[in-house]
Amino acid sequence: MFYDDLEHALEKDNKTPLDIVKPADKAQLNRFISEYVKKHLSIKADGKVLNLNYVGYEIQEDGAWVYFEVKGVSTVKKIDIHDELLNAMHAEQINMLHVTVGGQRKSTKLDAPDADTSFSF
Repeated sequence: MFYDDLEHALEKDNKTPLDIVKPADKAQLNRFISEYVKKHLSIKADGKVLNLNYVGYEIQEDGAWVYFEVKGVSTVKKIDIHDELLNAMHAEQINMLHVTVGGQRKSTKLDAPDADTSFSF
């Protein structure tokens, strides 16, 4: 996602000015990002809600890459995703999703207000 869009969403949710590129309090910013993503993104594997563990984020050019990991999943036949990241900020929001399981990559896009998709492997 564009880092300025994420920054504005975090500022709105937390009612505080932020600088995502050069944060004054990196631990606080990491907490805000983790909470925001967990609030607006959920993933199920074979019907089981996955616990997303925040790893961190990085800025590349004008994009923010946010990383989570999931532990304890060995095989997956179906992934269900609910993704409404930034939908409240932009009525025309488009979210690109890429899922890789066992070396097989599948992709789709969600045009707001659509927030749900599934992948079968």
